[in-house]
Amino acid sequence: MKLSRLTLIAAVSSAFFAGCASNVPLDNKAAPVESRTPGSTGSTSGSSSTSGANSGKLASVDLTKNAQPAAEVGRVVYFDYDSFVIKDEFRPVIEGQAKVLSADKSKKLTIEGHTDERGGSEYNLALGQKRAESVAKSLKLLGVTDAQIEAVSFGKERPAAQGHDEAAWAKNRRAELSSR
Repeated sequence: MKLSRLTLIAAVSSAFFAGCASNVPLDNKAAPVESRTPGSTGSTSGSSSTSGANSGKLASVDLTKNAQPAAEVGRVVYFDYDSFVIKDEFRPVIEGQAKVLSADKSKKLTIEGHTDERGGSEYNLALGQKRAESVAKSLKLLGVTDAQIEAVSFGKERPAAQGHDEAAWAKNRRAELSSR
C-alpha cells in the first residue's frame, strides 16, 4: 500500500514539474529579437526580417506626459443605484488623477465613498467602501502606489445634496477624491 502511494506521489510530482518546463529556447539564434531603438521600423537582429504585425513602430505609454495640475482634474465619480461599477464617462477623472499621482509620487489621495439615503447604515457603509475601493483599484491599475491612496466610506452620513428625490440621490451616490 505504501509503495503505491509513493508511486502515485512520484507520478503526480513528475507530471507537475513536466508541465512547468519551458519550451522556449534561450539562445539568441532561435527567435528574432525586435529592435526598440527610436526611429526603428521593427527590424530584427540577425539576417532574418519580420513582416506583418511586427513591422510597425512601437509606442510606449507615458502617464506623466501632459499631466494636468490637480485643480484641473475632476474629483468626483458618480455611481448608479446600488452599484460600485465605474461608468465609462468617469474614466477620464480616474486617468487624470492617476497622471497627477504618477508625476509626483509624494502626493497622496483620499477616496471617500458615499451613498444616497436609502438603505440601512451598515449596508451603505459597506457600499460606500466598495465604491471607494473600486476607484482605488482603478488607480492602482494605472500605476498609483498603495501608499498614495486611502479608501474610506462615509455611507449616507455626508450627503452632497439634500432632498428625497432621484436628483438628490444621484448626486449623493459618489466617490470624492481629495488630496491629503
